[in-house]
Amino acid sequence: MITPMLADFLKALREADLKISPAETLEAHKAIDLVGFGDRELLKDSLAITLAKSELEKESFDDCFDRFFAIQDFDEETRVSNDDDPDGADGEDAGESDNSPGGDGMQGGEGGEGGQGEGGGGGAGGAPTSAEPSGDLTSLSELSRMLLENDRAGLETRLAEAAEESGVREIVLFTQIGLFTRRIAEGMGLEELDDDLADLRDAGLAGDQAAEGLGQRLNQARGRMMERLRDYVEKQLALQAAGQSRRIREEMLQKMRLTNVERRDFVQMQELVRKMAKKLVVQHSRRRKKSNRGQLDVRRTLRHNQAYDGLIMEPKWRRTKIDRPDVHVLCDVSGSVANVSRFLLMFLYSLQEVLPKVRAYAFAGELREVTRLFETRGIEEAVTTVLEDFAYMSTDYGRSLLDFRDIALADVDYRSTVIILGDARTNYGEPRAEIVRTIYDRSKRLIWLNPEGRLQWGTGDSEMPRYAASCHQVEVCNSLRHLERIVDRVLRAAM
Repeated sequence: MITPMLADFLKALREADLKISPAETLEAHKAIDLVGFGDRELLKDSLAITLAKSELEKESFDDCFDRFFAIQDFDEETRVSNDDDPDGADGEDAGESDNSPGGDGMQGGEGGEGGQGEGGGGGAGGAPTSAEPSGDLTSLSELSRMLLENDRAGLETRLAEAAEESGVREIVLFTQIGLFTRRIAEGMGLEELDDDLADLRDAGLAGDQAAEGLGQRLNQARGRMMERLRDYVEKQLALQAAGQSRRIREEMLQKMRLTNVERRDFVQMQELVRKMAKKLVVQHSRRRKKSNRGQLDVRRTLRHNQAYDGLIMEPKWRRTKIDRPDVHVLCDVSGSVANVSRFLLMFLYSLQEVLPKVRAYAFAGELREVTRLFETRGIEEAVTTVLEDFAYMSTDYGRSLLDFRDIALADVDYRSTVIILGDARTNYGEPRAEIVRTIYDRSKRLIWLNPEGRLQWGTGDSEMPRYAASCHQVEVCNSLRHLERIVDRVLRAAM
């Protein structure tokens, strides 16, 4: 059985993009059974061997482990913060932090007012702590005693239990930090601690100076504890919500109109295109392999298995020859349509494994074939070069369609899928719709993708209604989700 803590840790690793298989999960559980949680470094090394499979994953694992088990460094982090800011808001308490064993457990020691003049400051060599002059800590709650006696192990255990009960590892929003901080504090015993502070304050008002000093120290310890708890919760947010935030961002970019995508998002969009294309490659490679297998050839199977006394050991299949589909893609790369063309070309050229015969054409004022550019350069570089070459041309659909007729129409046949991506705005030039009709007659499938909404088709200089009449399929296409769905349909038809 997988422990809740291990399950949460594996979830955090997956949020950090580490691929954890079921088998690795079981191995991690066995490792924990062997080494336990007592030795942090041994636990870290054992789990790293099981779960991190490369140098890059090892770096992510180390960072994730350190943040997930940050509770072990609770006291150390506070001491470092004091060294960095000895004269901060609570600087009067820093002077004896290394020598006073009676300081609060979150700080590793307190000087302060209560530790000096109230009968027995924090001296060296085992002197009584500043919390001891009253001689009665037994009346205080367990959490109060832990803070005043600097019981680091007890505080860590109490925090771990309270954090587990609070469900802090489900945190996803920054606005939840205060909520989970309070939950953990209450789970540790904050209510009893506040009752102790109220009692000590009342005793101080009644003239008990020892109780007043003890109350001051306990109040300072409470403040430091709450700061440490908030830091802990913020680290859990960074750990648990990183993947969630990334997925939300990716989902937003997938749905965003490509014409609105900013340049700063191009790198992430390109990564999304690669992921979506990889998914389609896996999906359609399986379909193609299955479809290529064909039906059982009974005669060949029986003849081939005669050596096995008639037992069917090696079945033989009737293989149907499947023609490799070829795809011609005509992309309008002018103006706002350019972004849609960018990502469509990236999509198609990322599918070489299942769609190897793609010929690309870019057009604005004229049309040119750019297939060779994609064969000799990286996808991103090739797309950038194409867009730069056509950057200052105004759109001329009539001229571009004539160029396609002269360059490639002879290569379009019953196996060809032709995709035209453009807004069909001709600048009031000759649309040459008859060439689109010729492509329709010669091709297996003609698909027109328009980034504009259907209500805009036919308005102004848009010739979309005339072009649409000669297409097998017309789609609005202005997001990555649209591109994925359309490319998926193309692949299904092509297989």
